[in-house]
Amino acid sequence: MALLLALAGASSAHAAEPVLFDWFEYKGNDATFEAPLQPGQYRNPILAGFYPDPSIVRANDRYYLVNSTFTYFPGIPVFESRDLVHWTQVGNVIDRPTQLDFDGLNMSRGVFAPTIEYHDGTFYVLNTSVDAGGNFIATAKNPAGPWSDPIWLPTIEGIDPSLFFDVGKDGAKRVFLINNDAPEGTPLYEGHRAIWMQQLDPETLKPFGPRKVLLNGGMNLAEKPIWIEGPHIYKRDGWYYLVCAEGGTSLQHSQVVARSRDIWGPYKPYEHNPILTQRDLPEDRADAIGNAGHADLVEATDGTWWAVFLASRMYGRVHYNTGRETFLLPVEWKDGWPTILAHGQRIPQVVDGPSFMERDATQAPLSGNFTWRDDFDKPQLDTTWLFARVPKTQWADMRSHAGKLAIAPGEGLDTLRNPTFLARRQQHLAFEASTAMSVPADATTEAGLAAFQNENYWFALGVQRVGDGVVLTLRKRMKDATQTLATATLPAKTKDLKLKVQANGGDYAFAYDAGRGWTWLKQDVDGTVLSTDVAGGFIGATVGPYARIVQDN
Repeated sequence: MALLLALAGASSAHAAEPVLFDWFEYKGNDATFEAPLQPGQYRNPILAGFYPDPSIVRANDRYYLVNSTFTYFPGIPVFESRDLVHWTQVGNVIDRPTQLDFDGLNMSRGVFAPTIEYHDGTFYVLNTSVDAGGNFIATAKNPAGPWSDPIWLPTIEGIDPSLFFDVGKDGAKRVFLINNDAPEGTPLYEGHRAIWMQQLDPETLKPFGPRKVLLNGGMNLAEKPIWIEGPHIYKRDGWYYLVCAEGGTSLQHSQVVARSRDIWGPYKPYEHNPILTQRDLPEDRADAIGNAGHADLVEATDGTWWAVFLASRMYGRVHYNTGRETFLLPVEWKDGWPTILAHGQRIPQVVDGPSFMERDATQAPLSGNFTWRDDFDKPQLDTTWLFARVPKTQWADMRSHAGKLAIAPGEGLDTLRNPTFLARRQQHLAFEASTAMSVPADATTEAGLAAFQNENYWFALGVQRVGDGVVLTLRKRMKDATQTLATATLPAKTKDLKLKVQANGGDYAFAYDAGRGWTWLKQDVDGTVLSTDVAGGFIGATVGPYARIVQDN
């Protein structure tokens, strides 16, 4: 990971001894993932867990996909695939601490919906760094990196920028930037937005010429549509298609399309919009998938079209700890219009794959049920791990203790800076995460396993030396209050400990093993604290090891 190289040699600000972790293991066990796959089928979501706002592009015979990461670091993962189903992360657009800084921001600010494009041998990623710089473009010749520092677009307000490369009637190459922004004049209602477009200079990428509104409010202003956003333009058979999300990114989310013979419009809406939604289904349906929208389309090597989009697997009608995930469905063109899913139809979790997918292909690595384990036996962190905001020092050390992760204790989970917590996405409704660790030697250090949604919603299962014993504590943070749910006192001689969190929907349980087998510290814990609808914002839950300096002994 570039981070470790960038921070190599950085002096530690922590005086306390590091806490050592031997391994970390994650197991997914979702019932809906148990349905068998036949040859040529794939499973939705293709990227399970917190992988929202997907954008996709084809470069020759390969496909590349990016997602939002908000204030997590490294930011904007870049995935590569040959068949649209099996994805491998090859890099991150934001992988250097010097590129962006998220200190002071809550976890759902920072890097919003990115888009990726490919043109004449160069990859382009556009993004909005909310409250941390604004709109920018990053470029790379190799999608694995290195990516450029942000090329800022100070005159472009709003969010969700994308690029469209076109050739004019005179044969000249043109580049257009499309994005969401406030409408002209005073908004007519809450959520009234517009889709704007402006040309960019192909060489400097600087905006020039007039910036004009393509869509005001959405497909039908009279119906007061909200949050028209995530715009993309595609060209097919002489038509320009403007495809956008509408309705907000929660249960009313949808995808809509309009088209024009001229790129500047006027754009005529499709009479059968939306082309994708789940809002018209019964709320009490079993194994519900909701929030569907924010799609990006791609033409495959065989001429078929496909859409990646976000949606959420839910429990209790409205809860989703796994956040917004990446799904894939084929696109059917009907009477010159792209359609993804018929009205009233549920998003399928088992789908016939592209013709070019290997018929006997193995389970996709980021979907279905699986076990993932890190024995911390490599010189640098696995790309699965994330930091909450950008670390300023190298507090996660893989080199000083062979085969172990050493975390130098620092700030706690409620900080608006960088907590000393390594985050791994929760990718299943039913999962188990466990770790083996040394009990901190310093009485001012607490360390353990955290299940984290944001700085104000989390669980921490931590151990600390107190007096003549070792105390294990389960704490819950909700809104502005931290509550102790359970404690256990272990013998002072306890040096090694295993910790575990287990969940099924909103039912969480926490256990420990001090050498005599697993013991439940607390069961039947309300895990909806980690659901996005409860905690607010746009991200999903993560889990991983942490170590903090205790300020309130």
